[in-house]
Order: sequence, then C-alpha cells, then structure tokens
Amino acid sequence: MVKKILKSKTLGGFGLCIAVFIILNVLMMTKVLNSYWRGVAIVCCINIILAVSLNLATGYLGQLTLGHAGFMSVGAYTSAILSIHLGLKTSQSPVIFILCLLAGAIMATLIGLLIGIPILRLRGDYLCIATLAFNEIIRVVFVNLEITNGSKGLIGIPYMTNFLYVYIFMAITIYVVYALVNSRHGRAIISIREDEIASELAGIPVTYYKILAFVVSAFFAGLAGGLYAHYMTIIMPSTFDYNKSVEILVMVVLGGMGSLPGSIIAALLLTLIPELLIQFSQYRMLIYAIVLIAAMILKGSGAGERILSKLPFRKTKRIEVSGNE
Repeated sequence: MVKKILKSKTLGGFGLCIAVFIILNVLMMTKVLNSYWRGVAIVCCINIILAVSLNLATGYLGQLTLGHAGFMSVGAYTSAILSIHLGLKTSQSPVIFILCLLAGAIMATLIGLLIGIPILRLRGDYLCIATLAFNEIIRVVFVNLEITNGSKGLIGIPYMTNFLYVYIFMAITIYVVYALVNSRHGRAIISIREDEIASELAGIPVTYYKILAFVVSAFFAGLAGGLYAHYMTIIMPSTFDYNKSVEILVMVVLGGMGSLPGSIIAALLLTLIPELLIQFSQYRMLIYAIVLIAAMILKGSGAGERILSKLPFRKTKRIEVSGNE
C-alpha cells in the first residue's frame, strides 16, 4: 500500500512538473513573460537545485553545513574551463555542454568525498565552522589560480543554459532527492538525524550514510554551478563566498528542515521577492530583510505552518499501515 501511494505521488508530481513547464513555455512564447522574467525563472530553477540538494545534507541528515557555495564554485569553474577549451562557444553542441556539466558535478562530488571523510566526524558548530573554512579555502584557491583568471573573473564562457536545460535538471534533482529520501537509505539518513548513537547501535553504517548524503548534495550543487556559469557567461570567486552559502541555507531553514516542497517554495520566494521589490531602489534590501525576519517569526510561532496547512495541497490523509502491508 505504501509503495502504491509513493508511486501515485511520483506520477502526480511528474504530471504537475510537465504542466508547469508547458504553462511557463506558453507564457514565454506569447511574450507574457519577457526575456527579463525568463532569466529570473532560470535563476529560480538554479536556486531550487541548490536548496533541495542542501536540504538533503542539512534537513534530512541534520548536518549544518556552510560550504554549499564552495561545491557550486567547483562545478562552475570546472565546467566553464572545459567548455572554453573544448570550443563549445563555436560548436554549441548540447552533448559537449551536458558532458561539461557532468564533469563539473563529478569534480564537486570528488571534492565533497575528499573533505567529507574527515570533517563529517565533527558535529554541530564545529562542522559548521569546518565547512565554512572549506568554502573560503576554495574561494582563495580560485582567486590565486591563473587558469581561473584570479579575482578578475573567468570570461568568455559559452551561453548555453536555457530554460529547457535548467528545468530538466531541476526536475531530476527533485526526483533523485525525493526517491532517495523515501527509500530505505533515506530512512537510515533520517534516523541518523534523529539519534546518531541509537542508529549506530541498531547497525546502521552512520559514516557511510553521512558521506552518501554529503556527496549527493555536493553533486547537485556542482551541477547548479555549471548551469549558473553557462547562464551568466562570467564568474568571479567573490560570487561564491560565505554569503552565498548563507543565502542557500536560509532557503532551507525558511522552507523547513527536511521538507522538499518547503525548499522549493522558499527558493522561489527568496528569488522573486528581490526582483519584485527592485522598483523601490535603495529600500529594496531593507524591505527584503523585514520580510525575512517576519517569515522566521511566523515560522517559529507556528502561525506560518497553520496557514500553510489550510492550503489544499498541504492537506493529507492519515495513512495507517497494517503489519502485512
């Protein structure tokens, strides 16, 4: 019965994903959404990839990390350097573009594995500080490398990221994280968040699942970085500083730790609100900060959750599973 429910939810989500894509494409083709808002939609999808992937490590695994922008930068620089040297600007080959994105994501995964093995032994504030230090180390390395053009920024990156590519990769990210969380591996990851010592005593390989969640999170952060680089066509190390990591973490916390829909909604809101407030010029960031504070107060008081629970898509029936199901 549980498998049938999960399957129906997956099919429903897949149908909703296609419907949203068709609606947005129609709006873009009819010029209801101009090129500016098409760009905003692309950034929204990239931020959703970042928020959903970080939620796996921070929300479901329960490990507070501030190094997500570091993995994003590794993916961005690796894919950008490869695409420049492979002549992607001239060929415009989708195959080469996807290979460059995957190369960036794999490099971010390898870096995640390399640093994850030692630092995931830490907990709480110590882990947070260690990942923040990693983020700054990566940024300083890119500032001092000749191949990345240092602090001047890497220019001449082919413009390849369009709405189709970014939407497909966003959907893949959401599906992979959803499937992982709802598998036996996901249950093990959540049990580690709830009680690490009890999980270890129950025979769950805690270190393995910590590293698994961490490297999957790093993979999709690297993928988002590659998409970002090929959309902006110029990247600088300062873009991927600790402020970017904090921004992604705010999306996860605001949307709810361990909530995929929450991460998606928070990423959308925190990307759209600054754009909608752009007409207020110098007061834009002040209003944005006030909205963030108000949202966190509502979330902490439980009022926000009560409001969301009244929405139709948040209403769920309680499912009772018998022992033979």
